[in-house]
Amino acid sequence: MGSSLFFLALFALSAVANADTSSGLTMNFYKESCPQAEDIIREQVKLLYKRHKNTAFSWIRNIFHDCAVQSCDASLLLDSTRKTLSEKETDRSFGMRNFRYLEEIKDAVERECPGVVSCADILVLSARDGIVAAGGPTIALKTGRRDGRKSRAEVVEKFLPDHNESISSVLEKFGAMGIDIAGVVALLGAHSVGRTHCVKLVHRLYPEVDPALNPDHVPHMLKKCYDPIPDPKAVQYVRNDRGTPMKLDNNYYRNILDNKGLLMVDHELAHDPRTRPYVKKMAKSQDYFFEHFARAITLLSENNPLTGENGEIRRHCNLANKNHYDE
Repeated sequence: MGSSLFFLALFALSAVANADTSSGLTMNFYKESCPQAEDIIREQVKLLYKRHKNTAFSWIRNIFHDCAVQSCDASLLLDSTRKTLSEKETDRSFGMRNFRYLEEIKDAVERECPGVVSCADILVLSARDGIVAAGGPTIALKTGRRDGRKSRAEVVEKFLPDHNESISSVLEKFGAMGIDIAGVVALLGAHSVGRTHCVKLVHRLYPEVDPALNPDHVPHMLKKCYDPIPDPKAVQYVRNDRGTPMKLDNNYYRNILDNKGLLMVDHELAHDPRTRPYVKKMAKSQDYFFEHFARAITLLSENNPLTGENGEIRRHCNLANKNHYDE
């Protein structure tokens, strides 16, 4: 009897460890239905990274823009229709790109397992593997998401923080997803890679230079953003981190402590008394940064997913299935 109870207890512990009762997601969701899915996605991310290194930064940005807006359901990827605006076309999504390459990943998975793997999971797993490609931590993420059928463009600004919002607003919006202050500071460390378009920062340069900016950094910013009213269609930008621009690392925190942050949120992060202690810790320890970054990405990836019978598995990531049948 004692032995039976022991094994029953082990089984119960195992079930708790492998199930996520709050989100409906599990580790290795496709183990039976498409065992090669995660390997295919990982390999595609690597191949695309070799061809276009900026794809990794796109995958990282995707998880923020999709999962922060009500649900991690790949609504970000839907094209505009006659009745609805795509999230990709909102102001918050300015500068986002490489969506066509996500379709390449979807096509590769579909060739192996048609109609099985959701675009929502592909978006999340490509972000996971993009983080690794950019030099960040390996993060074990659960799967089992299903795809939404509609754009959430009308609520993007309500849920997704803007680059120049107050730090209080940023903390509140991420806090609503269960991400604590250390997690928010870590998530903004994603600004260590990629670039900031001049249209998002010229207000700090014109008509007068923001005195909070490091004067040694200003000439470079002015050289890159030479027009007070930049053409939004022109590719004018400043690299977020001149030291290691293609690497996800803790150099970002040293930069913002030195007043070299490009955006107001970067500056506030370094100087607000709620966030500054974590900025200083992450500037000193990349391990500390990666630990909190991994935890925050996990929480973000599990934000209100569609699971079970909810949603659908899209045939193409840019179009809800019902629109195929309407054609």
